[in-house]
Order: sequence, then structure tokens, then C-alpha cells
Amino acid sequence: MLKIAVYPGSFDPITNGHLDIIRRGAQMFDRVIVAVAINVEKTPLFSIQERVALAQEAVKGFKNVTVDEFGGLLVSYARRKRATVVVRGLRAVSDFEFEFQLALMNRKLDPRIETIFLMTKDEYTFISSRQVKGICRMGGKVSDFVPRGVERAMKRKFGSKRSI
Repeated sequence: MLKIAVYPGSFDPITNGHLDIIRRGAQMFDRVIVAVAINVEKTPLFSIQERVALAQEAVKGFKNVTVDEFGGLLVSYARRKRATVVVRGLRAVSDFEFEFQLALMNRKLDPRIETIFLMTKDEYTFISSRQVKGICRMGGKVSDFVPRGVERAMKRKFGSKRSI
């Protein structure tokens, strides 16, 4: 039986930190589904279609990774995809409390689906999609933080301001 994992997130946009978690998850599981969330409580920079396309471009080198969109309960989505594991990335201790509460709630909703936490590499602990968007919005260089396709898409969204 294949070990399928879901790596959910808004991925607005996908960053090199996300790719680190995806790369390591792909080594652990037979299949990893990068599940781009439709979250009505957030106002994303990129549409769901754009976020999916950017993620697909970013993971095209991984044979066992696919990208999909989802809305609703994560555990319901995971069941539909026959996933038994949810992968979550942690950058710092401050991420843990929120992620821990989500994991416990998901376990209560479906105890057959486990959550595993992967710590990002040190070089990615400070990267967040929110910060990357802010840097790009102000004309700063983001090439160290996101894949090239994401950088291009962000520059189109924010215009071509010069780096400060």
C-alpha cells in the first residue's frame, strides 16, 4: 500500500522553505500532494489557479509530488486522496502552538490520519510568504527566497520597482 502524504497550505506564494519541506517529504513518502488551500478568511495575492500553477512549476522536478487545490476540512480531503499523513512545516517554536492545536483537532476528526512536523533547514527559518510579498512590494530582491517563476509572477503583480 502506498504511503500518501498531504502537505497543505495557502502557498501565497510557494517559497524555498516550502520546497525544502516538500523535498524532504518526497524522500519519506511514496507520494506527496501539495494541497493549495482555498481559504475564504484570507485575501491572497495570487488566485487559487495562480498558486496552483506556481506550485506545479516549482515541483516539476519531483516525480512523486503532485499539486492540487482543496477547500473544506483537511481530513476530509486527505481521506478522499487516501492519504494517511499530513505534513506540516515548522520554522520556529512560535509556529508549534498553532500547528499543535490543528494536529490535535485533525486527530479528533479522524484518528487514522497522522500529522508529522518537519523543521525547516536553518537557512529557511526566517522566510515567510508574507515577508517575501512585503519585500517584493517595496522593490526588494526576493530571488533568494522563492523559485524563479514565483519571483517573476510577483514582479508582474507589484510592477518592476528597482531593488532598494
